Amino acid sequence: MQTDRKQLIEILDDQQQLWDVIIVGGGATGLGTAVDAASRGLKTLLLEQADFAKGTSSRSTKLVHGGVRYLAQGNIGLVREALYERGLLLKNAAHLVKNEVFVIPNYTWWSGPFYTIGLSVYDLLAGKLGFGRARHLSRTEIVNAIPTINQQKLHGGVSYHDGQFDDSRLAVNLAQTALEQGATVLNYFRVEGLVKDVKGKISGVRATDKETGKQYTLKSRSVVNATGVFVDELLQDDQPGRKSLVRSSQGIHLVVDRSFMPADQAIMIPHTEDGRVLFMVPWHDKLVLGTTDTPLNEHRLEPVALEEEIDFVLRTTATYLLKAPLRKDVLSVFAGLRPLAAPEEGSTKTKEISRSHKLLVSKSGLITMTGGKWTTYRRMAEDTVNQIYRTAQLPPENCKTKNLPIHGSQTGLDVTKPLSVYGTDLPQLLKLAEENPVWKTQIHPRLPFIQAQVIWAVRHEMARTVEDVLARRIRMLFLDARAAIDSAAGVAALMAKELNYDLSWEDQQKQEFVQLAQNYLLEPYQP
Repeated sequence: MQTDRKQLIEILDDQQQLWDVIIVGGGATGLGTAVDAASRGLKTLLLEQADFAKGTSSRSTKLVHGGVRYLAQGNIGLVREALYERGLLLKNAAHLVKNEVFVIPNYTWWSGPFYTIGLSVYDLLAGKLGFGRARHLSRTEIVNAIPTINQQKLHGGVSYHDGQFDDSRLAVNLAQTALEQGATVLNYFRVEGLVKDVKGKISGVRATDKETGKQYTLKSRSVVNATGVFVDELLQDDQPGRKSLVRSSQGIHLVVDRSFMPADQAIMIPHTEDGRVLFMVPWHDKLVLGTTDTPLNEHRLEPVALEEEIDFVLRTTATYLLKAPLRKDVLSVFAGLRPLAAPEEGSTKTKEISRSHKLLVSKSGLITMTGGKWTTYRRMAEDTVNQIYRTAQLPPENCKTKNLPIHGSQTGLDVTKPLSVYGTDLPQLLKLAEENPVWKTQIHPRLPFIQAQVIWAVRHEMARTVEDVLARRIRMLFLDARAAIDSAAGVAALMAKELNYDLSWEDQQKQEFVQLAQNYLLEPYQP
């Protein structure tokens, strides 16, 4: 597996190179498509304008799930598909996906039987790939399991099983898997526009290496638009003036200390005051609270939580916990944008917008995949690659990803250990830590991450900036933004030495990261 950026880019210097597919976008959809396409033998190139999973794909609720709310809406097909994919993910990314018990507390007498029956159907839809059976819980059982739950008017509850994972770690491992399968994947490589032949058919892209400024014209039999909330930008380049395909919906999450809910189980609140679902999920020894569902008319690469969203999460959480977190207790707040199929005229409610994925092929041959969610990324990729064969007029090959282990996958790991996310790479990471005694020390005293992880991220995981490391290779920014700010200078120094950069690069990286990290705090902070 080649991860050296210079050597990967050298492949692009061949002006006669003809790719079978160029994938634009390095989130869940694009990376999954690269793995699928390369594993079938297609000559595959993926280009991402920022870092892998920089956008939506690192900002999820950290769930691999069928979607209980979609079952309540009667969308049986979507739920069945997602539950099937959930089972495959547990098998193929065993180091990142864990079987999590979720509890729905019941504060009315009728909700216990209602949810027990509904979640039993949820289990049946999973078939042989089920994670466990739903069951009714007495009031005593819930209190014993979650001592910090609000006990006033508590009748009992229902427990069920779903998946929990680390989203950006999975993205990094998918990039590595794609490389292992023969693909070329590059971050910080922006696609500026499409190239068409005399018949108006897409024949490649124009792209720029954002680190050097060098421009490339790259030839391909097909191009996939997998840019998430940004799909309309490439579609506009293809067909100026066309109607928007997606509508953005923002979801935010607050991260607090586990002491507010020190249980192994997660909580799911199916009906909040405005109809949203709210989760309280243990993650990396912290507690993730969210999410919201706010329609937006614009989108950007670094979305910011709105005050009304923050208040909603804190207010709703306070209803269900004996000691509810306050603003001062929030360690990090992160916002993400969901690309949803655009609604009909006059509709503004995101619950009326399709959550299923959507495949579009334009007259020029541009293949666009949007919608969906992390759980179904593999199926989205399979559908996309099937279309690539049709568009590129190539002899089709069968999909291989149902039984393809993702880089690092290893069963039998203690997923509660902070380094378990490295899976089969863990022995090599620990060996690396032995090369320098300093590398075995913690990056920050409040979090378990060690300096060797920074070196590993640069050498083997294509990290190029301090943000890449502290936000997506090591999840420090999402877990404790103040600790991440305090760690920026040290991480920049480690990276500069590895990448042969000078002190000015270190200083610029620190300043840029501190400025960005302020968006993850409710109050400004300086180291």
